[in-house]
Amino acid sequence: MTDKNAWPQSPEPIWRVGKQQSPHSALTENIETDVVVVGGGITGITSAYLLAKEGLRVVLLEANQVLNGTTGHTTAKITAQHDLIYDEFLNHFGKENAQLYYRANVEALKFIKQTIDQDSISCSFSEEDAYLYATTPEYARKLTNEMRAYQQLGIHGEFVNSLPLDLPIKAGIKMPNQAQFDPVAYLTPLLNSFLQNGGRIYEKTVAVDVQKGTNPVVVTKNGSTVTCKHVLACSHFPFYDGNALYFSRMYAEASYVVAASTKSEFPGGMYLSAEDPKRSMRSHTFNGEKLVLFGGESHKTGQGNRLSDHYKALKFFAEETLGVKNVLYRWSAEDFYTLDKLPYIGPVTSKQDNILIATGFHKWGMTNGTTAALLFKDYVMGNTNPYQDLFSPSRFYADPSIKTFLVQNADVAGQFVKGKLSVPKKKISELKQDEGAVVRINGRRAGAYKDQEGSVHLVDTTCTHLYCEVEWNDGDRTWDCPCHGSRFGVDGKVIEGPADRPLTNLTDELE
Repeated sequence: MTDKNAWPQSPEPIWRVGKQQSPHSALTENIETDVVVVGGGITGITSAYLLAKEGLRVVLLEANQVLNGTTGHTTAKITAQHDLIYDEFLNHFGKENAQLYYRANVEALKFIKQTIDQDSISCSFSEEDAYLYATTPEYARKLTNEMRAYQQLGIHGEFVNSLPLDLPIKAGIKMPNQAQFDPVAYLTPLLNSFLQNGGRIYEKTVAVDVQKGTNPVVVTKNGSTVTCKHVLACSHFPFYDGNALYFSRMYAEASYVVAASTKSEFPGGMYLSAEDPKRSMRSHTFNGEKLVLFGGESHKTGQGNRLSDHYKALKFFAEETLGVKNVLYRWSAEDFYTLDKLPYIGPVTSKQDNILIATGFHKWGMTNGTTAALLFKDYVMGNTNPYQDLFSPSRFYADPSIKTFLVQNADVAGQFVKGKLSVPKKKISELKQDEGAVVRINGRRAGAYKDQEGSVHLVDTTCTHLYCEVEWNDGDRTWDCPCHGSRFGVDGKVIEGPADRPLTNLTDELE
C-alpha cells in the first residue's frame, strides 16, 4: 500500500465531490397531491421529472438527501450488457421475454441520451463499447453460450479474443455503443426542471407506511401525511410491501469501488469480468485528470471478509492491470437481487394497483431505474406498456425462483443462528481509535465504535427488522445485517432498509 495520505480514509463517491445540493426542508404538515414519489435516486427523480412535465402535482419524499443513496454510489455504466444474463433469461423465460428485457434497457439508454441532448446537460456522457470478458476456460465456455443467446435474440454483439486493455483473456463479448456518465450531474438538472414544473421536495422525511385505498395516504415517521392518487416507492428497498414479504424474495449484495490515477493510459471502453470476484473498469475525467474506476468484490451484505480488505484487493488489481499513482476516492454500494434476477417494477400487489414499487435492479440501476420511471409514467397516465407483465412484482417463474428462495432463506436462517451464538471477542477498552467490534456490556451483546477523538458509540446489535445480529463493516464504518441487508450508522440510524427503525443506542450505559 502507498503512504497513508494516498489512501482515502473515509468512503466518498466521486460523483458527490464538490457538488452540494440545495437542502430541502422536512415535511411537517399534512398535504395532498396527485403523486407521491418516495426516494431521491435515479428512479424517483426521473419519475418525478416525467410526471411533473405531464402537468401532475408531484411530491418527492427523501429519507436523507437526494442523490445520496445507491445512485450516488454507482459506477454509472449505462448499458444493456448485464453480465452473463441473456443465456439464462432465454432458458428460464423464453425468447420473447429475454428480448423484452434487452429492448427495455436499450430504450432506457436512448432516453438518457435524448434527455441529455434536448436539455443540453453537461454530465461527462460518452458512448463506449462494453466488454464482458473471461480469464478461465470454464467462463470462456459460458461466454460462448452467452454469444449464442445474443444471436438468437438479435442482440448486437461481437465475440472477441482480446481487449483494448492489456489484460490476458480467454474470450470476450463486445456490446458496442453503450455509455457512461456522471449520474449526479445528469440528475441535478432533472431535479431543477421538476421544481420549475411545480414539484415539491421534502428531505429528512422518512416514509414508513401507506394507508391503502382509492386515495392512499403516505404516513411519515414524524406523523405527517401525504394524501394522493398514486404512490411510487422508489426507495431501493420498498418502504411498504403490502404484506407481500419482499424481504424474503430478495437479497442484498455489497460491492466496492476505488478511483485511481494510473501509470498506464486507459484505452477507453467499459469492462466487466465474467468470473468472481468481479472486476469492473471504466474511466472518468475529474478536475482535468483521467481516473479509472475499479469496481467489484461483491458479497452478500454483512457476510464479507474484513471489509477493508475488499478495497485493498481492488487496489492490488489496479496495480497489476494499469499501475497506480494514487487512489483518490473509494466507496461502496448495496444492490438488491430478486429471485429470478428480473427487477420488480409495478403494483406492490395485484390488489393495490395505485401503489407501485421498483426494486431489485441487481447492480444495473442506471438503465433499470430509468426503465422503471418510464413504466411508472405509463401506469400513472393510464397507458399500456409492453414491459409491464415482464417486470410485474406479482409474477412467478418456478424455475429459478423456488430454488433461489430456498437457498437464500436457508442462508438467512443460518445467519440468524450464527449471530445469536457468536461470542464477542473484544472488550471496549481494547478498541483502537477508528475501530469497531462486537462487545459484551452488562451481560448483553452490543456494537461499539471508538471514533478518531476517542469517544465510544454503543448500539444494540439486534437488527430492528427481523432481529438478526448485525456485524461491523470496517470499510464503511457501518453495522450491517447479514440476513436481509439493512445497514446502520455508528449511532444506530438506518442507512439502508428493509429496517425502518434505528438500532437501540446504548451509549448512555457507558456512563
